[in-house]
Amino acid sequence: MNSPLLTDFCRIYQGLESGNLQQLKDVYSPKIEFVDAVDSLQGIDALIEYFQHLYENMKYCRFIIENIIEENGQACLIWRMEYAHHKINSGKMITVDGSSFLRFSDKIDYHRDYVDMGQMLYEHLPVVGRVIKGIKNRVKS
Repeated sequence: MNSPLLTDFCRIYQGLESGNLQQLKDVYSPKIEFVDAVDSLQGIDALIEYFQHLYENMKYCRFIIENIIEENGQACLIWRMEYAHHKINSGKMITVDGSSFLRFSDKIDYHRDYVDMGQMLYEHLPVVGRVIKGIKNRVKS
């Protein structure tokens, strides 16, 4: 059984869109430290602004949380993100596997995302994508 905070976190993220980003204040501390492959942010206002910018450029974005491991004020989440961006992959949907590490007491004060940037972005760019896929194929063989 997950804590009420993590239940709320999952509900919010699985319904997150540009119009309801203020809900993030329900689960994140005002002093949240958020780190992902693109940026490192301090504070809830910076986090909301970051997401607002991301959602402005998306045609579609959805998170599916597949597994949660929680213990003593910390949790690891395994998730999948499905998104479409006008300028990436001809606007077609891209699926990305990722995980998050969270630390919390009353609210989440640390959130670190782990994601394969190749799967998320680089493989879907015209020139860079071919290079990345070529490297992956060489490593496989």
